[in-house]
Amino acid sequence: MGVRDATADDAVACAAIYAPYVTGTAITFELDPPSAAQMGARIAAAQRAHAWLVLEEDGAVAGYAYAGPYKERAAYRWSCEVSVYLDAGRRRRGGGRTLYEALFARLAGRGFRTAVAGITLPNEPSEGLHAAMGFEPIGTYRRIGFKHGQWRDVLWTQRELGPYEDDPAEPV
Repeated sequence: MGVRDATADDAVACAAIYAPYVTGTAITFELDPPSAAQMGARIAAAQRAHAWLVLEEDGAVAGYAYAGPYKERAAYRWSCEVSVYLDAGRRRRGGGRTLYEALFARLAGRGFRTAVAGITLPNEPSEGLHAAMGFEPIGTYRRIGFKHGQWRDVLWTQRELGPYEDDPAEPV
């Protein structure tokens, strides 16, 4: 397995990996899978300010992880929200950990200090991965989303990416 920066050429593969999560689960609150063009725009936006990485296995994109702004207010600029998605056939084989390790290193190098992740409940595999990666629970939004005929809770978690200086440099 190898990790690299995503490019526009990865949009089709990333959209294909993501679509079953949208249509078949409540893991994401999107209702319609994004097109390859929409996914390409998301990749470009993440690359400009944060990062979007893909996992390659046997010459194919097997998953991806990315970061985006946590919130738009200026004081949050050292924080980011992260997500990871793996192809259905490649889950629970270390790909999520590999992607997150590379993503966190990239984000820390760019000056980000806190990563947050929201996990729609229940989702034991995601809860386990995030706990193993050092995320700590910080709260649960109760019945915050409605998908597949049910109200859904979202567990919020966070982890440190780097030191918290009194006069932090701007994230790059």
